Amino acid sequence: MRLRSALLGATMLATPIAVQAQPVDGLYVGLGAGGNYKQDQDVKNVNRTLGPLTGPSVLQNSGLKLRTNTGYLGLASVGWGFGNGLRVEVEGNYRYNRVYQLRGTPFPTAGGGSDQTYGAMVNALYDIDVAGYTGLDWFPLLYVGAGVGYAWQQFHNAHAYGTNFPFFFKTNDSDGNFAYQAILGSAFPIPAVPGLAITAEYRFFGVIGDTNYRSAVDFGLTPATYSRTFGSVKLKEQLNHSLLLGVRYAFNQAPPPPPPAPVVAPAPAPARSYLVFFDWDKATLTDRAQQIIREAAENSTRVQYTRLEVNGYTDTSGTPAYNQRLSVRRAQAVAAELVRDGVPRNAISIQGFGETHLLVPTGPNVREPQNRRVEIIIR
Repeated sequence: MRLRSALLGATMLATPIAVQAQPVDGLYVGLGAGGNYKQDQDVKNVNRTLGPLTGPSVLQNSGLKLRTNTGYLGLASVGWGFGNGLRVEVEGNYRYNRVYQLRGTPFPTAGGGSDQTYGAMVNALYDIDVAGYTGLDWFPLLYVGAGVGYAWQQFHNAHAYGTNFPFFFKTNDSDGNFAYQAILGSAFPIPAVPGLAITAEYRFFGVIGDTNYRSAVDFGLTPATYSRTFGSVKLKEQLNHSLLLGVRYAFNQAPPPPPPAPVVAPAPAPARSYLVFFDWDKATLTDRAQQIIREAAENSTRVQYTRLEVNGYTDTSGTPAYNQRLSVRRAQAVAAELVRDGVPRNAISIQGFGETHLLVPTGPNVREPQNRRVEIIIR
């Protein structure tokens, strides 16, 4: 029942979730290490094949459990990412725990030696780009996965016995069976090294079925006489819970695109046409007129030009001949001011148009301020 539930949970974890994934595309390698907690392992069967004829020869469904201390594990993997969030990898792992005691005896128990497990796994994983899905840029990349393979459980000088209780064993044997695991992890990319990420994982690892170990066993003698009795110990499935920290490096990983360059608004282009207005029947420059001419002179140095055209105009009051002369005087006054502001005289052309080319159309003999003007054009 526990095996079926674990496999179902691993399958559900491995099912891709419809979110945007940050893909690993191509070859990658990974390393991890951490702590391993192994659940108490049931002792299914104890069999004595040689020794004194006192006590039972087989202890079936003993109710005993082999307990180990919390240990450690390490693993290495090589995988391939398909660029869409899906990855597959092969993995080798190693778990180490110290034998602590036999549970299920009515008296205190003691033990020692090591319980080591070697595994070779094939894993399928799916990366979930939570940041891309939710807009939370600070959120790490999550991934889920499941794996299947084979594992060997090896004991080295493993022994346990009960004080004033008729059972003792010692073994240096190994046995193996099929294994499975479920994986839940997160990856924190290192921006300074494209492809490199720090990983943090939880793994549930199980070895299915029974494993059998040749052992010195004793149902009725003291621990000091264990070598006179031989047989085997059969253990049920083993279940492990592991927390790891690691690193993962994806080869040929493209660096993230640089942030877009800030958009700099272009400087406004200097104006190429300026209007200077005059009082009625005047060719003298007001303060405002001098300010406009100065601006035209300054802007002429910021653009390439061939000449500055200075064109004078009048309104329709007065005779056409008089207005023609007045328009020329106005143009000459503006040109002289441009020269004082630094514009070369040979770059300026002067022309008077009198009361023609009205800015505001009017009838004859109309005093219209908008028509009493000089236009500066930068060519």
